[in-house]
Order: sequence, then C-alpha cells, then structure tokens
Amino acid sequence: MSIADNLERIKSELGPEVRLVAVSKYSTDEEVQEAYDAGHRDFGENKAQDVATRKDNFPDDVRWHFIGHLQRNKVKYIAPFVHMIHSVDSLRLLREINKRAKNENRVIPCLLQMHIAKEESKFGLDRDELNEILTDNQVKEFENVKIRGLMGMATNTENESVVRGEFDDLKELFNELKEKEHPLIQADTLSMGMSQDYKIALECGTNMVRIGSAVFKS
Repeated sequence: MSIADNLERIKSELGPEVRLVAVSKYSTDEEVQEAYDAGHRDFGENKAQDVATRKDNFPDDVRWHFIGHLQRNKVKYIAPFVHMIHSVDSLRLLREINKRAKNENRVIPCLLQMHIAKEESKFGLDRDELNEILTDNQVKEFENVKIRGLMGMATNTENESVVRGEFDDLKELFNELKEKEHPLIQADTLSMGMSQDYKIALECGTNMVRIGSAVFKS
C-alpha cells in the first residue's frame, strides 16, 4: 500500500476527533512529500537540528511536532517554528522553552510528558514532579508557553492489559489536569498511542496519536 493509502486507512480508524501526527523521523523527504501531497500536515520529529533543517524543504503550512527527548541547549533550534512540543519532562526545560519563545515573540504549545511505562529508559515526569511544575509560582508567570495536555509512552510489551492500564492511568491524570485552575493550562490534548498500540489508546480515550511505521512502511 502507498503512504496515501496508509493515511486514509488510519484516519478512517481514528475518526475526526483524533489527530494523527505522522512520525517522519526515519523517513526521507520524498516520503514526507508523498504524505504532504495526500493532504497530511502534522509531522513528528525527535531531533531538533534535523527538523530545523528539514522544515526548509517544505511549505510553511506543515505543523512540525517535536516528540523526542529535548535537551535545553537544543530548544533554540526549534523555538522559531515548532507547532507543539510533546516532551516537556522537567521544570528547567519548560523554563528554557518559555525564554526562547519570548525571544521569538511566540507562545509555544507544550505537552507534559508523563513516565507511565515500566521501562526506566523512558523519560517523563512522575506525579510529584508534575505537581512541582503546576504549583511553582514562577511557572504561573510564564507568558510564552501554554500547557495543552499530557503525553506518555506505554511499556513496549505484547501484554495488552499492561498497556491498557498505563493508558488508563494517563487518561485519569489528563482528566485531573483539565479540572485545575492554572493560568498556563489549556488542557485539550492527550497524546498517547503509536503504531503498535494506538488501537488500545483509542479505546482509552486518546485524541492524538503518533504513528510512524504504519504510515510510511508499505
């Protein structure tokens, strides 16, 4: 099947309420162009300098999502154009994003990445670290970032009950976040689900999925 066919099939499964971020980090510009020509506009990358270079090869209506682990010294490369940063996993990183966004006279939408998996190698906040960000008085004064929701990656396992439990926990946290009164919070995005587990994520209430191989591999 072509990339256009893959996109059509996946979007029909997702329905109109779930946004698809096509993870293009391992794809060629030609493959991304094929997805673009099929009408797709949301693409996910995980290396700041790579996407800063790649964006110049495509029209300005592409929405570039940064989905990988982001080092503070790399924020400057994506601050001028990034549509959303999915992987805010520390207070220090959020502070740096706010600073760089202010320099660009932008407000950058961000997702707080939660550590929901059993694997220690995955990044993300725990509940205490999330609370630290939400109660920090300096954070409440940030004017150039907006917390739009949460992102999480489930354990890489074939045990669907484990994955489902982790997604359910993240959905519960997201619901709690939506209820909080905070000047930075506009919680409307729950980003969970990738090629191997997005169907479970759909059942658990995601409204954004990050899918690479199922889009770009025939």
